[in-house]
Amino acid sequence: MEDEIINKVANSILVVFDLEDYYPIGTRTQIDMAQWLLEGFLLKEKDFREELKNHDWSQYQDQYVAIHCSTNAIVPAWASILVAIQLAPFAKKIINGTLEDLDASLYEELLSKIDYSVYENKPVIIKGCSRKPVPMRAYVLAAHYLQPFARSIMYGEACSAVPLYKASKKG
Repeated sequence: MEDEIINKVANSILVVFDLEDYYPIGTRTQIDMAQWLLEGFLLKEKDFREELKNHDWSQYQDQYVAIHCSTNAIVPAWASILVAIQLAPFAKKIINGTLEDLDASLYEELLSKIDYSVYENKPVIIKGCSRKPVPMRAYVLAAHYLQPFARSIMYGEACSAVPLYKASKKG
């Protein structure tokens, strides 16, 4: 008689918190302001404004957009703001920074709206190894929001989780 193989992971009370489940669907675009600078470094206001005026902003319709400058140019703050103003009628979200900063900003917004009480007094694994570009800031923020509720927090997969937090026993 053979012993039945029991999947202890599947039968456990562990709750998986998978940040990929919250990954916002949509196109992410990065606009490099260097394209509108003289030789990629010098902002000439009149030329800059003319370039923005002639740019097709409709191509960013319903996209998440990160504005950045790929060169070491010193760009005045108003320049990024002016680009954002041009984008506003079209883009879903606009940030100043990289695509990773954009994803972090999207996660900050989404994670702040979740009802974490469903994790009350439960062992939670924050799932690692994403196939989507989940920024580290999202993992840190998820742990921050889960900690007041979870009995314990681990990171990784159920078969090889790293313990991160365990609530102290009350009473």
